[in-house]
Amino acid sequence: MGLSVGIVGLPNVGKSTTFNALTKASNAEAANYPFCTIEPNKAIVPVPDPRLDELAKIVQPNKIQHSVIEFVDIAGLVKGASKGEGLGNKFLSNIRETEVILHMVRCFDDSNVTHVENSVDPIRDIEIIETELILADIEQLAKKIERLTKEAKANVKGAKESLECAKALAEHLDSGKSAVTFSEFDSDVFTALNKELRLLSAKEVIYGANVNEDEIAIDNEYVKKVKEYAKERGAEVIKLCAKIEEELIGLDDAEAKEMLESLGASESGLESIIRTAFAKLGLISYFTAGVVEVRAWTIHKGWKAPKAASVIHNDFERGFIRAEVISYDDYIACGGEAKAKEAGKMRLEGKDYIVNDGDVMHFIFNVCYLNLNLERFKLGYLLFILNINFNLKTYFSIIKNL
Repeated sequence: MGLSVGIVGLPNVGKSTTFNALTKASNAEAANYPFCTIEPNKAIVPVPDPRLDELAKIVQPNKIQHSVIEFVDIAGLVKGASKGEGLGNKFLSNIRETEVILHMVRCFDDSNVTHVENSVDPIRDIEIIETELILADIEQLAKKIERLTKEAKANVKGAKESLECAKALAEHLDSGKSAVTFSEFDSDVFTALNKELRLLSAKEVIYGANVNEDEIAIDNEYVKKVKEYAKERGAEVIKLCAKIEEELIGLDDAEAKEMLESLGASESGLESIIRTAFAKLGLISYFTAGVVEVRAWTIHKGWKAPKAASVIHNDFERGFIRAEVISYDDYIACGGEAKAKEAGKMRLEGKDYIVNDGDVMHFIFNVCYLNLNLERFKLGYLLFILNINFNLKTYFSIIKNL
């Protein structure tokens, strides 16, 4: 399961600099003028999780496979983007493809760095972008209402309920409020509507307060205002310094940790963003641990074992029998799977088991549900019947890589 975070903000607030730092890519041109970013820059970044390293110390795998997150550096926005100003609709369409919006806001004074609005005012900057997102949603929703009106007259199933919800939403948006504050936000009708329209103002937002190097440990007046604004909307604020994040690129983990501690920061911007994005989307990770690889798998909190198995392969869900589960803490404390099993810490869980963050899991399932091509299956089956120090977990690990 991939997670996509779109980095947005007014031109020249530090989006591309932040993107370069967070992805360690340094491939998005960063310059002191608006619209430096024209096409969205994308980068796939491993999700930092120290638990994988601890598991690897025990298992000694051939490789470690992290979950991944996609960062998208989206072109700068100005007033009137919903009407095509600046980079307009192109910018807005790029946002629709992301799950979370990281809204970068300038929270520092520097006469050498120009501002598209000619002054530093983070709340004004936030409202400019949020207004454009709402206006774009209003335009898209109006087209949907036209279609729903025709469908309701034709007595299409569910059209009347959807039309009522859409009209109520349109009234809400017209008042200048975002879709995320809509009273029917959690209803099934709205969920279906939003799934189709991918409303921009319905997305989870994290505000990134970009500050100077000497303001990491304290909140300046700009940051305080952003935090107050975010609190009223149930949003999160991450304070970071794009320049510091860039400097961290060339450091090893120990040096980076020492530098952050000296500045009064406990974690990097990347770690803060990923942790917050995961929480916002209700995501967790479980692990598989074997000699081939130690790997993190990202799922939604509350998923049951068969659904969790589907992120490895869809057929694992259909043929699910049971799961062998060891909690991360027990796995580490016992020193591995064998000792955890001896200590009675391995559990056999069925289809109704809700997977917990950090579970170390093996899935047992019916091979009849596997959709394998003939040659792969023949070779895998031959290895299986030879029983060369073998079990189902190893079997499917082998044929997966054939």
